[in-house]
Amino acid sequence: MFIIKVEANFSSAHNLRGYKGKCEELHGHNWKVEAEVISGKLDKAGMVLDFQYLKFKLNSILEKLDHKYLNKIAYFKKFNPTSENIAKYIYNTLSKTLIPKSNPATKLNSITVWESDKSSATYYDA
Repeated sequence: MFIIKVEANFSSAHNLRGYKGKCEELHGHNWKVEAEVISGKLDKAGMVLDFQYLKFKLNSILEKLDHKYLNKIAYFKKFNPTSENIAKYIYNTLSKTLIPKSNPATKLNSITVWESDKSSATYYDA
């Protein structure tokens, strides 16, 4: 099995509903996002997936979150904008458009969202 990863960043604000503590107040993060893709085979060029392609697809999602108040985005009106739910949102959105025809064995394995250098949440579809 082969694994590739890319990282990207976005900045946004949010507050957590139903949470007692500092995070219930409006605050922001400089989020780091790691996308991990796996495949049992390589394409004709000897790659799981072109890094540029993966970065482009990930960044196209993150652009919609960058410098936004996450609580106002439709998905996060229904789901609290926790790191866990942000990871799931990115995973679900990216997995719909990621797989290239050149290597159908490729699968998005996980999304990890870092809200600080020491705190992260990972989502993967089991």
